[in-house]
Parts: sequence; C-alpha cells; structure tokens
Amino acid sequence: MAIIAQLSDIHLAAGRDGEVDDASGPVRALRAAVSSLLSLPARPDAVVLTGDLADGGLPAEYARLHALLSPLPMAVYPMAGNHDDRDALRAAFNDEPAVRESGIEPQAPLQYAVDVAGVRLVCCDTTVEGRPHGHMGEERLAWLDATLSNAPGMPTIVATHHPPFPIGIRFIDDMRFIDPTGFTAVLAQHPQVVRVISGHVHRAAVGSLGGTVGTTCPSTYRQLFLDLTRPGRAAVTGEPAGFAVHLVTTEGAATTHFIPTGNYRPLMDVE
Repeated sequence: MAIIAQLSDIHLAAGRDGEVDDASGPVRALRAAVSSLLSLPARPDAVVLTGDLADGGLPAEYARLHALLSPLPMAVYPMAGNHDDRDALRAAFNDEPAVRESGIEPQAPLQYAVDVAGVRLVCCDTTVEGRPHGHMGEERLAWLDATLSNAPGMPTIVATHHPPFPIGIRFIDDMRFIDPTGFTAVLAQHPQVVRVISGHVHRAAVGSLGGTVGTTCPSTYRQLFLDLTRPGRAAVTGEPAGFAVHLVTTEGAATTHFIPTGNYRPLMDVE
C-alpha cells in the first residue's frame, strides 16, 4: 500500500526586505505540519504539495520552503498554484529529477508523473499565467492522456491545484477550474485513476467527476469559512490547519484521511 501525504496552500510570504520571517504565521504553521506528519505512526512514502506554496512567487520564498521541508526523509513533489511562479519553484526543487526534467522553456508547465510504492502520482499544471482561475488546454490534456496511457494497469492519483468540481463557496468558484469537461473526458478513458486530489480551497471537501472521487486538502495555514451565501467574498476561520493522507493499495482501493495539525497521541487503547 502506498501512503501519500498532501500539503497545500502554504503561502510562505517574503517581507519588504525580501526575506521570509521565521516568526511569521505561514512559517510556524508549516513547521507544525511537518512535525505532525513526522509524528504519524506510519510515515508516508511521499509528500505532494498541491500549489500556492509561496504567496508572491519569489525565489526567497521557495528557498525557505525547501529548507523548512528538509526534515522530511521521503520524496517531496511540488506543484504550482495561481500564486506560484513555475520557474522559481522548479529552480528551488531541481534536486528532484521529475521536477528538474519537467521543462526547460520559460514558464513551461510544471507537470510530471512518478511512481510511489506501486502507485502512480500524476501531477498536473492547471495554472493560467497571471490569472487566478485554472484551465487545462489541449496540449496539457494530451499530455495527461499520454501519461495515463503509459501505465494503464497501475492505480493512479491525479493531482491538480484547482479542483475540477464546484465547491459552493463563491469566492473559490469564481477562481475555478474553467471548463473541466475535457479533463473529465480524459479520466473517463483511464479507469486506473482512483482519486483526484486538489488544493486551492483551504479546507477539506469531497466531490466527484465522471465517477471518480475528488478531494481538496486543508491549508497548512488558514482555512476558509464555509459560507455558501456571500457572493464573491470569503472569510478565514479559526478551524485548525491540516493536511491529507491518501492510502492506495496496488489493487486500486483508495482512502483519504484529513488530519488536523498537532501532535495528537492516543488517549487510551480501545478493545
């Protein structure tokens, strides 16, 4: 069984001096998330970062992110979100071969596939240059189709930043994955896809697309309040930060857990 942890929407931000303050909220929150992940009785085989890793897309933000994640002993696979700069992100994580080889042209899509303990993780790029919404055009969809066709018998998780299903929070849906019908059509041709995982939403949610279960991940920093009434506005809430852990067997059974940040311990054994 593969265990894949998901951290998302970290939003490390540099100050006016161009440096990331170690006392800032996003830094403290990421440290807590890393500590919580390392405290799990069964450590994940890999960690995927589903976008909005930096707040301003600055090299200093990615350098600090890379350093803060260095205690993790497993492979870490970053993805770009609408706050990210692909080139700066790729440069900071060029020690990961899949990232380094994902493209050499300026602002080339940051997309790649890796194998994790008998399960495939396909990281898609849904970002649109200079815009908050997501989209996958013909070239990216063709890449996804070809990538999935390369391993039809391997259970697969497809990761995106923007979720390809509506959330119900108007602020998020205004920055949605535009026209996900092509994406859904590609997935329909590849039944080995057992889960679509996304970020962007700053809270856990579960949806579906074409019969495939989709999930979004809590932010390691701040969560959005579940308000389905206010058009175009959003508020953060005091809900705890968190992350997701996806369990996928080599037979294709998939389970997702959402874990609040904090080094929780069993209170008692239950027989």
